[in-house]
Amino acid sequence: MSSPIIRVEHLSKCYRLGRNKQHGRYQSLRDSLVASTKSLGKRVLHPFQQQAQGEDQSLDFWALNDVSFEIQEGQRVGVIGRNGAGKSTLLKLLSRITEPTQGQIGIRGRVASLLEVGTGFHPELSGRENIYLNGAVLGMARDEIQRKFDEIVAFAEVERFLDTPVKRYSSGMYVRLAFAVAAHLEPEILVVDEVLAVGDAKFQSKCLGKMKDVAHSGRTVLFVSHNMAAIRQLCNQAILLDQGRLSFQGDTEEGVARYLKATEAGGGYQGRVNVHGIELLDAFLEDANTGDRLAAAMFNGDYSLKIRFRPHQPLTQVGIVVRIYDAVGTLVSSICTPEEDMPPFLLDQDTEVRFNLPQLQLMPGPYRVSIFVYRANDPVEYMAADDVLSFEVHPTILGDAMWAYRADHGIVRLARGGDVAPIKAAVQELVL
Repeated sequence: MSSPIIRVEHLSKCYRLGRNKQHGRYQSLRDSLVASTKSLGKRVLHPFQQQAQGEDQSLDFWALNDVSFEIQEGQRVGVIGRNGAGKSTLLKLLSRITEPTQGQIGIRGRVASLLEVGTGFHPELSGRENIYLNGAVLGMARDEIQRKFDEIVAFAEVERFLDTPVKRYSSGMYVRLAFAVAAHLEPEILVVDEVLAVGDAKFQSKCLGKMKDVAHSGRTVLFVSHNMAAIRQLCNQAILLDQGRLSFQGDTEEGVARYLKATEAGGGYQGRVNVHGIELLDAFLEDANTGDRLAAAMFNGDYSLKIRFRPHQPLTQVGIVVRIYDAVGTLVSSICTPEEDMPPFLLDQDTEVRFNLPQLQLMPGPYRVSIFVYRANDPVEYMAADDVLSFEVHPTILGDAMWAYRADHGIVRLARGGDVAPIKAAVQELVL
């Protein structure tokens, strides 16, 4: 067998959460205010408890821990796992954006990466200038970039804004151009994170088609996604990460099956306090009429989704986002507190958030729920709890139908009744 195009040996990446009081070099105004408030609270509540001088308040977090694998040239590898499993960290290490704490990475050839919207772009430069800049970073000559230039611009569909600084681009325009540059400049290795979710369905389909072309030309693709349908469609190998460790490497179908099986029991977030001091106490479906907790629902029934939080430090202007996925990871629906007329709130005590789900229109089948906590006008993700709840929707016969609504009817029901009536004679005469 030929030597691998990527070889990873005992790769680990450690981040330090928090900071040492004596050695911290940077602290935002918000961090200072929070730290001062917490310190005052401790002195009031525990006046006789002294902290050792210079005590380190930081905590080591191993985003990756002793990961080893090899990837052969031309393989299409799906990197899968829950939020926080280490997928994005792995891609950043492979792309040389950050350095490993331990271990070694061996790569043959050029790597083009699309990890976050605008990664590698200079916001003050135009789209045209950034195409040449990215090509130069990849080690390409100017005439080589020029040969691909028109193809890149046509794919990205940004001709009108080509000489506009990219800082004025929408996120969709940004990611279209970034993907076009990464995919068309013929790198030996193409690395793509979940950033494709920024685009619309047409763009995502276009990108998947281009990645297939890249892979079938003999180049190597690493693709991170929570959409198992896309992973199965594009990839012939899978790497499954679990809490920073390599859980599986091998056939895509087996990798996807292991991932889905691991999510059946939920993500294990209940009772765990995250780095922002938020604890997820519970998440469950409830019968809206009886108040009973349920593991399954009936199609067209009335239910509530309830989520309970415990803050270990106050958080203001909180908003909750719930994402519901089907069995293969297709995002079926997002539910957000602002869109349900629930204004941002103060999370300073045990709190229950309830979403009403009247006449549930999800077609029968298995579903998974992920929960996210944000603050208004703040890009920080204060909680990302993936696959915290799984439930089944069972078939139901509605009205005088001869069969039940089943899984093979699609994902959701759109119609709500209708009528059958003869076309009025006056309309017929008009047509004649």
